Amino acid sequence: MITKPVVAVAMSGGVDSSVAAALLVEQGYRVIGMMLRLWSGPETERTNRCCTPDSMAMARRVASILSIPFYVLDARQIFFDSVVNSFINGYTLNRTPNPCIICNQIVRWGFLLNHALATGADYLATGHYARITKDSEHILQLSRAVDLSKDQSYVLHGFTQPQLKHALFPLGEYTKHEIRQMAHEYNLPVADRPDSQDLCFIGADGDYRRFLTHYAPQSQNPGLIMDQKGNVLGNHEGLAFFTIGQRKGLRISSPAPLYVLAKDTHRNVLIVGAREGSGSDHLVADHANWIDGHVPASPFTASVKIRYTSHDVSGVVSIINDNSFRFEFENLVPDITPGQAAVLYNGDICLGGGIISSNDL
Repeated sequence: MITKPVVAVAMSGGVDSSVAAALLVEQGYRVIGMMLRLWSGPETERTNRCCTPDSMAMARRVASILSIPFYVLDARQIFFDSVVNSFINGYTLNRTPNPCIICNQIVRWGFLLNHALATGADYLATGHYARITKDSEHILQLSRAVDLSKDQSYVLHGFTQPQLKHALFPLGEYTKHEIRQMAHEYNLPVADRPDSQDLCFIGADGDYRRFLTHYAPQSQNPGLIMDQKGNVLGNHEGLAFFTIGQRKGLRISSPAPLYVLAKDTHRNVLIVGAREGSGSDHLVADHANWIDGHVPASPFTASVKIRYTSHDVSGVVSIINDNSFRFEFENLVPDITPGQAAVLYNGDICLGGGIISSNDL
């Protein structure tokens, strides 16, 4: 008799991770439920959807229904050191970081994976919408999910081959609608639980400005708001409180909509203007990761996503060094934002990516 491998499932008390666990149990795997207790400020602890007492109780309840063991791991320190600190530092450097990328790289597929393997698990599974495939040489690939509207390969672009070797994504072949249907069929109490849209450590209101004001008071650094011609249009409370492409919250009277086009950190000036005044023909990214483990020969054609919700844009990749690359767009692209990830694709295959450092070199 062949015994199925042991799989640790990262549970959150939500519908996706719960159905992931249920699917694996149904497929005959020996499943262990694991939940991370993450850091949140005292003022947001009860609204942190990732690990509130209610979420923990729900995850434990699902594990009981599925008859699998359930453990909670204290990841507050590593989460604060790696995710929260990088979030604060990024904004104080006038970048716009994506903390989910750091969390997946260091906390889930570092800290949690190591704990899972140490307890005897063969795999770590999550409720992410993504797929693992192989190329003609049997090298593992990260591929987009069947449900492109839920695909999360963007935030998983930091995967390495050793990590993929121990990864499972049970939801990658399904749509979100199908997952909710399955939750009802499994009689899981999370079937109609809404998805969490907020940054978990910020709180339900998603007010990152309030968070920065409390934890990084140096981000409050008032300065001028100017148009591209140098005309003063108003004042800002701190460049960290704005992001490229932002329209709302400028508090400027104008007959036409104004958008944040750039942040001049040397002069502490926020540059705004019309949408058509923005756009660049290239970007530069550092902290590059190549999922197949090899820096590719350049130049080569690919598509890139510059934000989680953005559409692919075609262009040419040139390798600067082992850590950096340059992407040349076919047309001008707006809202290129330092701190966000530039994730590269060849069709459905995620090649890897890096963190946008600038659109000037």
